Amino acid sequence: MGACEDVRRACAEVAAGASHVGIDADALADLARSLTDSPPVPAVLDPAHHYLGDPAETLAFVLTLDSVNFGSGWFPELRKRPGLSGYFTVATSLRERFEARGPWSAEELVGLDAKTCADVFCQAGVAGVAELMELFARALCELGGFLRDGYGGRFEGPLEEAGGSAEALVGVLARMPFFRDVASWRGRPVPLYKRAQLAAADLALALDGRGLGAFRDLDRLTLFADNLVPHVLRCAGVLVYRRELAARIDAELPLAAASEEEVEIRAVAVHAVELLSAETKRAGHAMTPRELDYALWNRGQRPEIKARPRHRARSVFY
Repeated sequence: MGACEDVRRACAEVAAGASHVGIDADALADLARSLTDSPPVPAVLDPAHHYLGDPAETLAFVLTLDSVNFGSGWFPELRKRPGLSGYFTVATSLRERFEARGPWSAEELVGLDAKTCADVFCQAGVAGVAELMELFARALCELGGFLRDGYGGRFEGPLEEAGGSAEALVGVLARMPFFRDVASWRGRPVPLYKRAQLAAADLALALDGRGLGAFRDLDRLTLFADNLVPHVLRCAGVLVYRRELAARIDAELPLAAASEEEVEIRAVAVHAVELLSAETKRAGHAMTPRELDYALWNRGQRPEIKARPRHRARSVFY
């Protein structure tokens, strides 16, 4: 079995025994109907926020961005660009760095520090995200060392090793500690691999499914479990939280990363999207978990959904 099948199996087990999060089958069927009533918007990477240059530099941008595509637990304190979320603030800042100076080399990534990250991501002087900038620096150093030591500094190396398999790429990237998104729930390992899976999907989009972005098994990917898509599922009534957990989130109190409640939110969301995918197939408008992730994440940009508190946990995995 591959990495994505491991995610599916573990998340189904969590959903079957979860104490804090449940799934409302009727709400799930309603959501499936609403998603299939109109064709989904095709997934794209917006050039206003993402660097889309020649294939080599585009590949470098995506791997670099997805190495720091975490920090939602700090985002309330992030200095955001006008009208942009935390993610788009980070992505746009990195795009500007690439446009001005090109990609960092593997050796340059190894040498990055928190001050440089604060400058690049426009967070200099923001005390509340100093820890996040330290983690960004560690993540980028980790990527640089991974590329230098394993692939001669070549960004293409991990994709060449994956051999056209998105699921294999997930396993390759998960060798890096900040990509090794495996939680523990009641003593059992629960792989989620949010950013490793997202990197494969992003690379396919950015490279237009060509060359090293031509993956034969993209439909093997699961939901990219973060804190926004579970929130969208909760707003739709699909995820039902235990009263104490719901009250904590609604009061905007943080959850401990890797706590039983936090793991259940992410894992049950993954399983719910598997069920949602099966429901859309029965309705004659099949959507894969990857496609549903994109549709639900974009639904999460609606003002009425953003206005409602979602769970926050300080984690390097989302």
